[in-house]
Amino acid sequence: MDEKTQDKVEAAVLEILRGSDMESLTEYKVRTAAADRLGVDLDLPLHKRFVRRLVEDYLKSLAEEEDEKQKDGSRKEGKKKQQRQEEEEVQEEDEEKEGEAEEEEEDKGGEGKKEFDDNGDLILCRLSKNRRVTLQEFKGRTLVSIREYYFKDGKELPTSKGAANLTIFLELEDWISD
Repeated sequence: MDEKTQDKVEAAVLEILRGSDMESLTEYKVRTAAADRLGVDLDLPLHKRFVRRLVEDYLKSLAEEEDEKQKDGSRKEGKKKQQRQEEEEVQEEDEEKEGEAEEEEEDKGGEGKKEFDDNGDLILCRLSKNRRVTLQEFKGRTLVSIREYYFKDGKELPTSKGAANLTIFLELEDWISD
């Protein structure tokens, strides 16, 4: 096959590969489509190898582009993750400052602001970042609840009950000493 014909076959094969569904495309389909377009017999072993090499090179270039996109995506994701971590650190620092300010108010003897959760339950105190004691109404009874919480989408939600999680509900009578 002369150089001019090779260039035409290469152009036709690449055009077919770019415009086709790669999931259903086979080397045979590419070769027959190129042969029909150009009017050249590509079933000879030498021509088959040439088309096979073109298809393999094209697939390798697609794989390299995909790897490059993933690397770029992971770099961007890494930057986003770093920004999120920095934002969380700033938020934690702000929460610590607020907690210190509340402690100072309590130390001064002032009553401080009453804090309520999303359900309207009074938060008596926070035992840790994830645990708190609340006063809540349930079926006409007032309960003291000691429970673990987690953050999701900017909201503080209670964890599910289980052996690893601490959840205690006590009625007010249990807290009153005789």
